[in-house]
Amino acid sequence: MELLIVSLASLLAGLIDAIVGGGGLILLPALFATFPGAAPATLFGTNKSASIWGTAFATVQYSSKVVMPWRSLLPAAGAGLVGSLAGAWVVTQVDPTLFRKALPLLLAVLLVYTVAKKDLGRSHAPRFAGAQEAWMAAGIGLVIGFYDGFFGPGTGSFLVFAYVRLMGYDFLNASASAKLVNVATNFSALVLFAIQGHVWWHLALAMAVSNVVGSLIGTRLALKHGSGFVRYVFILVVLALICKTAYDTWLR
Repeated sequence: MELLIVSLASLLAGLIDAIVGGGGLILLPALFATFPGAAPATLFGTNKSASIWGTAFATVQYSSKVVMPWRSLLPAAGAGLVGSLAGAWVVTQVDPTLFRKALPLLLAVLLVYTVAKKDLGRSHAPRFAGAQEAWMAAGIGLVIGFYDGFFGPGTGSFLVFAYVRLMGYDFLNASASAKLVNVATNFSALVLFAIQGHVWWHLALAMAVSNVVGSLIGTRLALKHGSGFVRYVFILVVLALICKTAYDTWLR
């Protein structure tokens, strides 16, 4: 029964994550509710062991239908990996409590801005090209990768917003590009958790398969319905993130 519950949660998480990120909103609470006595680090590691596969498959699916800017994506993914490792190290030296309290407010600003700018992310008009685009993408990967290693919630959504607002992408292309960077940040975190023994491999396989299935469904929905649909899901996911982080920070 436990395996069934977390596998279903992993499927739904993969679906949401493939569209716009934020799958951890679903899978992590399910893991904590199903295994209340487990060490948090083990549940985080097990979550990463499943979600990385769904994100990787979503990247492959998007790349077959959307023109992927590999010349800027590869530097962004490399910078994201380095940033995530740096963030994971910093969190062992600094207490992230203060940042945790500010996160719901930061997400609220992001949500209000997205809703107010009704044309944001509806058309694909990249602002940069060549080396300039690669440097800008690498900067995004480094900063948000650091955030993923240091804290984590909403990394995929922050990546999508950064690509829309800073790079001039529409929501569909932004979501596609964000996936590869997210794979890199997840990989560095997973390696760290695995080395420390914080992955339940007996759950990881079933959860990974479920996550991939959900990812394939989510990718097809995004490709079929386009940027308007991805924008709508983005707004819902960010709203859910605000509620979740505000509850965890101020009410629990």
